[in-house]
This record gives sequence, C-alpha cells and structure tokens, in this order.
Amino acid sequence: MLKRIGTFILLIFTALPAFAAEIVSTLADQEEVAVTIYNDDLALVRDRRQVVLPSGELSLALREVSGRMRPETALLRSLSHPKGLTIFEQNFDFDLLTPGKLLEKYVGREVQVVRTHPQTGADQAETARVLAANEGIVLKVGDRIETGLPGRLVFPDVPANLRDRPTLVVELASDSAAKQQLELSYLTGGLGWQADYVAGLSSDEKTLDLSGWVTLTNQSGTAYRNARLQLVAGDVNRVREEMQLQRNRAMEDVMVKAAVPAMAEESLFEYHLYTLQRPTTLKENQTKQVALLDAAGVPLRKEYRLDGGSHYYQGRYGDLGEKLKVAVFVEFDNKKTAQLGMPLPKGVVRVYKQDRSGQPQFIGEDRIDHTPENETVRLKLGDAFDVTANRRQTDFRKLGGDSHYNYRFESAFEIKLKNAKDETVTVTVVEPVPGDWKVLAESHKHRKGSANAAVWEVPVPAKGETVLIYRVEVNY
Repeated sequence: MLKRIGTFILLIFTALPAFAAEIVSTLADQEEVAVTIYNDDLALVRDRRQVVLPSGELSLALREVSGRMRPETALLRSLSHPKGLTIFEQNFDFDLLTPGKLLEKYVGREVQVVRTHPQTGADQAETARVLAANEGIVLKVGDRIETGLPGRLVFPDVPANLRDRPTLVVELASDSAAKQQLELSYLTGGLGWQADYVAGLSSDEKTLDLSGWVTLTNQSGTAYRNARLQLVAGDVNRVREEMQLQRNRAMEDVMVKAAVPAMAEESLFEYHLYTLQRPTTLKENQTKQVALLDAAGVPLRKEYRLDGGSHYYQGRYGDLGEKLKVAVFVEFDNKKTAQLGMPLPKGVVRVYKQDRSGQPQFIGEDRIDHTPENETVRLKLGDAFDVTANRRQTDFRKLGGDSHYNYRFESAFEIKLKNAKDETVTVTVVEPVPGDWKVLAESHKHRKGSANAAVWEVPVPAKGETVLIYRVEVNY
C-alpha cells in the first residue's frame, strides 16, 4: 500500500525545513570518527566535526548519526572552546521520511488533491483533509468522504520532526561566533562483531594452520567513513531495559574481504581490546571482514571419545546400544610455543582438510568461548564413520539398602570397540559413575577423570576390535 501511495505523492520541497537559527551539520563536517564495538549489540561512537557556530542560542542538527542511538547516552562537547557551549536540550529524530510516514503526520491536516484530466491533461486541485492513514487513506473532500487515492497528493511542507536521516538536534548557546571542533559521543545498537576462524589440517593431522577473521556488521542506519576501529572481547555487564522494541533487522549483506595487518591486542580492565591498525569504512547495511591472526604449524591432538550415562548404574538394562557413535575431537594449546599465545575472542572455528587431489574439504566446525592465553582450545568436529561401539550390561545386583540414601549396587559392563580404519586408534571411554564408587575388576586400567567419571584409554587395532570389560560397585 505504501508503494502505491508513494507513486501518487508529490513533495514540494527542495530541502528539509530549517528551524529558526538551526545549524545543520552533515558528514561533510566530520574530521574523525572512532568506533568501539562490544560483543552484545553495543558500540561506542566518537564523532568529531568542525562546525561554524554563531553567537547566541541556536539549534544544532547533527545529521547522519546512528539510527539505533541510545539518546540518553549522548554527550556533545567542544574540544576547541570547552567552556563556550551551554546545552539546554537534546532531541533525537529517528522517525524517517517516507511516503507513509508523511501521510501519517498529516492526519487531521489539509493537503491538496490534484487530478489530471485524461483528455486535456489539465490539472485541477482541491483541498482535502486527511482523516485516517492506517490501513489505507481516508479523505474529506468538500462535503464528501473518499477512500483510496483520487489523484496526486501535494503537501505544503515536511513536518519538523520528520527527517530523511537520523538526526540529533541539540538546543544550545554559544558565547562566540567561531569555528569549533565538536565531539559527539554516544552508545548505540546496530553494530556488532564476532570472530570467525578457518583451520586447515595437515595431511598427517598433527598440525593445523589457523586464520582468524573479525566479522563486522553495521545495521545502525548510518555509515562510518575511515573510522578508527576497536573491538572489545569480554562479557560487559549492562542494565537491561524492562521493555525492548522489536526492530526490523532485515539487511542485504555485502561481504568485503581485504588482506590487512593483524589487529593489535591489549588488556582493558577485565577484557581485551583489539585495535585495527588502519582506518576502515563501515557502510550502512554491510558485513565486512578484517584479519585478526594468522598462525601456521600449530601442534594438534586428536581424540576419539565415547561417553556413557549415569542412569544405567542404578538398574537392570541388558543391551545399551549397538553401533554407537564415537565422537571426534581435536584440541590445541593457545601458547606462544604452539605458534599462538594471544587471547582468542569467542567465535566459530571451521576446519578443512585437503583430499588426495589437493582440494580442501570441510570436515566440521565448533564454537569456542573467549579463550585466554595458555588455555586449550577443544573442538568437536563430528562422529567417526569407521569407529563404532556396542555397549551392554552383563550383570546387575542389589547389594543392600532400603532407601535412596543407602542403596548399594554392583554391575558389570562390556563395551566392544570396532575399528574399520587402516591404522590403530585409541578411544577414550568416559563413564559417569554416580555416588561413591569403586572399580572391582577391569580388562584395562582406568583413571579417575573426576569425582564421578571413570576414564579408559583403549587402543583398537586396525581392521579389528577391542573389548573393554569392567565391574563397579556404587553406593548411594
């Protein structure tokens, strides 16, 4: 409907209306902009502009600020004349000019309806009052009511609070007429970032090459040209508003990749700050990627892992599954001795390996949290195709007890591990045993992984199988 309305509307204006003594500042006045982006849809913008201000009271309209600005955080100050400005009021105009919005603003007001004679081409104008513009248009023309669009609508002007770009209007007084360097800082939504990593496994799966990218998304309603960009990694506490407006975040992504120097990293309070070493432009409704890190030959460890369940130590079950999937994990150390050693922001690691023809193939991905230096990065890439397991309970007995607080059970299990690969593999079997427990007998030596976990490292020969047998007593 709004598109239909737009085809009939004639706007008679060449520029937005200026208030008395309103000074308009656009991006042409911008000298520098710095953007610090946090993880949770939050950014700090510092916008410096050179503006000529007259002496006395005036309205300063700062155009092309973020449409997702949190106006209560806006702070305008003069860097060249710190004591020369007195600020009275701030108004954030984010109701943007569209045919539908313009029509809504004219409900209860008069417009001109212009009809063109189909034969002569002559225009005839009538005065009409807009009665409604919710689900279509209702007009009062003379002594009759009309719906729909009987012709072109001509509006006398554009309402003062309806602007073509997000605008912060500041009512202030300047003690002198001079060119001033102003800085506007504010918090905004609509700007976000995340880390994305690409890892390439070596042919022997002993090392990997890791590249890190920062993916930036700008849905804030304005562009940031040649911005000094910084990113904060960490979980910053924020006071949540009781109600949040649902916003339309539809956008058309434009992916831009450029080879740039890695970001500089430093500690900031309990977080980590990453600074891009060159200015970059964040266009409106754009996704951009910039380089974060590049490391080659990172030592890698691979693990086949079979996890059990605690419930089958408390009853009689028999068969507990055939052809159970064995998970595949890889892990590496975030250390300088392992070619890394920098704080890794949370993100997704996508892993590739070349096939026999040398073509990279995707083999899995996993998400990592913020990872400090000297910690281990562990990724689950999927489930093994050639390594499977059959698990069954071979014995179960109740040894004593009459309540949930003094039960004693004894049970025995058999886990048959099969390997169809051409090389020997080791499967880590992790059994979460509840209560107070002890292993009474076992075919392979276990270790206590935690208070409620028994762990076995079981070698399985190529094209063969290994059977793990164990008996355990559990006390509740």
